Amino acid sequence: MLTVPAPQDPPAPRREDPGWYGSRVLVTGATGFIGAHLVRRLGSLGAEVHAVSRNPRARAGQGENWHVADVGDADVIEDLVRSTRPAVVFHLASEVAGARDPRLVRPMLQSNLASVVNLLTAVADTPGTRVVLAGSLEEPRPGEGEAAPSSPYAVAKWAANGYARMFHHLWDVPVTTLRIGMVYGPGQRDTRKLVPYVTLSLLRGEAPGLSSGTRQLDWVYVDDVVEAFLAAGRSAGAAGLSLDIGTGTRTSIRDTVELLGQVIGSSLRPRYGALDDRPLDSARIADIAPAAEVLGWRPATGLEEGLKLTAAWYADRLRRDALL
Repeated sequence: MLTVPAPQDPPAPRREDPGWYGSRVLVTGATGFIGAHLVRRLGSLGAEVHAVSRNPRARAGQGENWHVADVGDADVIEDLVRSTRPAVVFHLASEVAGARDPRLVRPMLQSNLASVVNLLTAVADTPGTRVVLAGSLEEPRPGEGEAAPSSPYAVAKWAANGYARMFHHLWDVPVTTLRIGMVYGPGQRDTRKLVPYVTLSLLRGEAPGLSSGTRQLDWVYVDDVVEAFLAAGRSAGAAGLSLDIGTGTRTSIRDTVELLGQVIGSSLRPRYGALDDRPLDSARIADIAPAAEVLGWRPATGLEEGLKLTAAWYADRLRRDALL
């Protein structure tokens, strides 16, 4: 019998940072998974949030000012930075897809590289504005030699990081890149992603079709990622750096799925091997020591706790038939 997760108590209260009160902050990709959580958190801290999306929310929350804009347009992003005059820019606008499809090369180039160049060029004319970019652990790292980027997404993020370092060293733009692991949690509405897909499949009594499940990944809860962005946005010492954001713990896809099944109380067996493993996939595990040293940040949510909170959110949405 399927046990629908009961709503979980929230994690322990997070340390509040009064330094955000009244700060003018620009958040691109504000309706995305991480962006939406970040906008709400900044609003709760009293920041003046300028949230950017091509499809903004119908109703603004606390401290939110919404702007309809395409960050791929250089003139638009320049006008936006000039008019809002932010102290900090969190750039989360991105296309996220790990498929090995040549038709993704151009969209990834435009969404994940050109937008970064547009933003950094605009900020270079506004001295003092700090920038935090959303990178990815999928990027090739220093020390990996001539390792090829694993996807159009990975190579665009890798190149964006290179541009960030150039803008910092040539023109003193205080930019930090956070290379983020596999983010999961409540509110992730892209149901093609592993955790939402498996969770919804099991809650609906369907056996999910998966790859072999042997790949090892670093899963990090969305609230912990938000706290990392806040820490980077307040840290002058993070300028010019690329920092891993994850847990430092490797967990295979198979073990993650089995834990989800236990959390949900499902006896269904996933169909491992129903999908092919993707070429160039490898373990991508964060080294969180630099983030701890520079930002004073560490993840606070364990995988089992995070999956319980996540499963409860999806179960509640299914009960209310409100999942988009």
